[in-house]
Amino acid sequence: MKVWQATAIVCLSLIIILFVRVAFNILLMTFMGMLIAVYFHGLADLIAQKTKITRKFSLFISIAGTIALLSAMIWMIGSTVQQQATQLSHTLPQIISTAKTKLAGSAVGQQLLGYTSGDNSKKLLDAASNFFSSSFGVVGDLYIILFLGIFFTADPSLYKNSLLAIVPSQQEADGNIIWDRISTALKGWIKTRLVSMVLVTVTIAIGLTFIGLPGTLVLGLIAGMLDIIPNFGPVIAMIPGVLLGLMISPQMAIIAALIYVVCQTIVGSIFMPLIQKKMINIPPAITMISQLVMGVICGLMGIILAVPILLVLNIVVDELYIKKKKAARVALHQ
Repeated sequence: MKVWQATAIVCLSLIIILFVRVAFNILLMTFMGMLIAVYFHGLADLIAQKTKITRKFSLFISIAGTIALLSAMIWMIGSTVQQQATQLSHTLPQIISTAKTKLAGSAVGQQLLGYTSGDNSKKLLDAASNFFSSSFGVVGDLYIILFLGIFFTADPSLYKNSLLAIVPSQQEADGNIIWDRISTALKGWIKTRLVSMVLVTVTIAIGLTFIGLPGTLVLGLIAGMLDIIPNFGPVIAMIPGVLLGLMISPQMAIIAALIYVVCQTIVGSIFMPLIQKKMINIPPAITMISQLVMGVICGLMGIILAVPILLVLNIVVDELYIKKKKAARVALHQ
């Protein structure tokens, strides 16, 4: 009887863990949909502020303008990107073969090849598979996120009032303050990420074009998109450019790596601090730890959303605990 009870407890625990993990992934998709709505409403606020037009019309311009801008970009550079992507995909086997040959010529390279071959190679592939895993597949996740974003954009006050309705009446004022602070912080995060992604794309594409590397537009777009992932994104973005450079010569690979580092440093150290003055500063170690934890639990989506989730948690803790603790300390001294 005890064996059956223990088995039942273990099975129930596994079911609960699996349910929590799936539910957490759904919560992350919901949060991503909220970010889409925050982007549209933030852009609408900016348009209304600059043009003095009505809020509803500015929201329409925000949505329609974003769709039109993305469509225009795809129309203007889509064929070039497709051509360069096809070229890179055809040369990828040769790039990998050349890279292995170059690495085999040094002791460090041989150790690296040994680590990425055999059983270690299988472990790396499995880790990458888990890293990019999702609840319903990439297309399914994007479909859900898009529709959630549309719903949240259409009537955000409905969801705000629903959340505040479950807050105790004596803390409703705190709830409104937290909501407004979170909205402002997320708008700031989206703004900084978009500006950073554009700057990284342009600077790296120009830099790699200057040294004569092929497929620079695709490499720039890859670097720009991966810039949304702090700490890890810039490192991952360097890999295809450095491999292409290694196919030409070791010197070209080093120059390509330097261009990535210089461009990322310029954007991260010079331009971004000017944009992030009103943002909440989070220690880099905390950011990296949260990314690792979220990556293990939820894969790529968890890593992308680690920073905005930290922003939200920071605000909640600040309003519900830190500020009250400081106020109590001041009252005690008085």
